[in-house]
Amino acid sequence: MLEQERARRPGGRSARVRAAVHQAVTGLIAERGYGNFTIGDVATRAGVADTSVYRRWGNFETLLTDVAITWLTTTSPIPDTGSLETDLHAYAANVARDISGPDGLAVLRLVIALSTAGDAGLRARDAFLAERGRQLQLMLDRARDRGEHPPDGLEILDHLLAPMYIRVLFGAGPLTPDYVNALVDRLLAAERPL
Repeated sequence: MLEQERARRPGGRSARVRAAVHQAVTGLIAERGYGNFTIGDVATRAGVADTSVYRRWGNFETLLTDVAITWLTTTSPIPDTGSLETDLHAYAANVARDISGPDGLAVLRLVIALSTAGDAGLRARDAFLAERGRQLQLMLDRARDRGEHPPDGLEILDHLLAPMYIRVLFGAGPLTPDYVNALVDRLLAAERPL
């Protein structure tokens, strides 16, 4: 009975291995870039056996997809403040904070690199984008349910996320609160009827 309880218990060694492997991947991407390390490098940095990585993820692209999706779903939470305007301001502030950190930059670089890594890489990129879209749609659907008239997800991508991603990826300037708030304000002003 005790063995069965251990097998079902969340966390434990499995969670520690997963966290260590994910941190190893983001660290290696930040230091070396995509394509310049192996599963062996990841395993060594994480302090686990190569076989543990292969057994859990199967291949490199599956591992990288898991890292990107997990990062996305555990960062930049979707706020529910009661209004689209405050939701967007809070969401944009969260995204700015998360992508400005070393893991955020590494994950953005990873997603871009996956776009050139064949079919498996494209599937990984598409999964990342679908999850970001799902998050945004949740916020937009709540706004519609409250009787608000939100922009569509692509407008948020074009006018809010893309400028922040570009600034971070190219080191084109910091994501200050004033800059991030101005992006949200411009997006909302463009959506208001004249």
